[in-house]
Amino acid sequence: MSSVASAPVRVRFCPSPTGNPHVGLVRTALFNWAFAKHHQGTLVFRIEDTDAARDSEESYNQLLDSLRWLGFDWDEGPEVGGPHAPYRQSQRMDIYKDVAQKLQDAGRAYHCYCSTAELDARRDAARAAGKPSGYDGHCRDLSAEQVEAYRAEGRTPIVRFRMPDETITFTDLVRGELTFTPENVPDYGIVRANGAPLYTLVNPVDDALMEITHVLRGEDLLSSTPRQIALYKALIDLGIAKEIPSFGHLPYVMGEGNKKLSKRDPESSLNLYRERGFLPEGLLNYLSLLGWSLAADRDVFSMDEMVAAFEISDVNPNPARFDLKKCEAINADHIRLLDVKDFTERCAPWLQAPFAPWAPEDFDEAKWQAVAPHAQTRLKVLSEITDNVDFLFLAEPAEDEASWTKAMKEGSDALLRTAREKLESADWTSAEALKEAVLAAGETHGLKLGKAQAPVRVAVTGRTIGLPLFESLEILGKEKTLARIDAALAKLAA
Repeated sequence: MSSVASAPVRVRFCPSPTGNPHVGLVRTALFNWAFAKHHQGTLVFRIEDTDAARDSEESYNQLLDSLRWLGFDWDEGPEVGGPHAPYRQSQRMDIYKDVAQKLQDAGRAYHCYCSTAELDARRDAARAAGKPSGYDGHCRDLSAEQVEAYRAEGRTPIVRFRMPDETITFTDLVRGELTFTPENVPDYGIVRANGAPLYTLVNPVDDALMEITHVLRGEDLLSSTPRQIALYKALIDLGIAKEIPSFGHLPYVMGEGNKKLSKRDPESSLNLYRERGFLPEGLLNYLSLLGWSLAADRDVFSMDEMVAAFEISDVNPNPARFDLKKCEAINADHIRLLDVKDFTERCAPWLQAPFAPWAPEDFDEAKWQAVAPHAQTRLKVLSEITDNVDFLFLAEPAEDEASWTKAMKEGSDALLRTAREKLESADWTSAEALKEAVLAAGETHGLKLGKAQAPVRVAVTGRTIGLPLFESLEILGKEKTLARIDAALAKLAA
């Protein structure tokens, strides 16, 4: 098999356009992309859309949009073309039909007439006898009479690949040397009874014709590798393939309860992260840590740094656990690494309808620019910006009864009256002066700053948690701040 250094690297990413992309799929794309970039190789983006019942044009467009949002670029594939076009399997059906026929003509594949019920019965019998339950080769060497009898019954055959009776050993780029014995890798279907080619045929054929040198994919596909290696050997014999690629199988991504993360798990949905305002670079940074690391003491890095360091041999074969809190923490670090101008631009969608609860004419650009540097230090995801700055643009602060109940304890009215007096005469060009005013009010009532500022914060912003309070008061302004304290006092009196 090829090594990284023996030939120009060519890798592929070949998802099916079925619904919302999964973060495990994104991790696979990321490792292929980084591997290709690291070795100055070629990334081929290919669409596996032969399953008409599951694939859709909407999902295809969503997939392309998602990859572009993540910042991936590819050297061959949809939108960019290339020497091995077309890159959608639905447009390559004649190729697969031709290869399937050549395999049959060479005796490397055959028609199988077994019904589903017959297959199930023989599998159950094999299991009961403690034997491997794969296909038992029933139709491998049918006589002309047997074939004629099956056809007379109206049976339509599938095409099966004839596995060689030999042990298959290969060196996995992640897991090391692996061996599969013949009894555990039986003959397998490559074409359905209706003539539609199966993944087991189209995937290796495309890899062969597109001259893929390295196949980096999920661990769930490991069991299909010995079958594909045998098919590659047949394709080489037929002059269709040049070499067998090197394989590397990436570790499972585990979710809650130590179960494999599936499409049904909410945290697996890429759209969820886009909607919550994760940065592409923050999400990719975290996903890269699911099986790989830049350094033992460093979790936050750029994609350029990942590309410079990425080696597939450094990937850990053990399952990786998806930790949403760590994902959010790494995203928060990336938010803080943005320059303020970039940060304000990326927040823009969450400052407009349908996310913003204020009228467009009430948005104040100067106030937003003033508060943005303070907000940037507090967010885990960009969507949190809306609740953090709404106090600046709403006529009244948001009503949050839990915050009101928590902050407005007995004696809060007296504290607020004193704070109002102190703030009335404070210097409103200095956040530090506003802090001193509230601190003095707290001391008057025997309260430390933390306890004293809580009622003020809820009166002015509506919430117990938010941006730095005194900078927020300075940006909101004296008139609105005092008016909101007055409104809170009226509510307390009522």
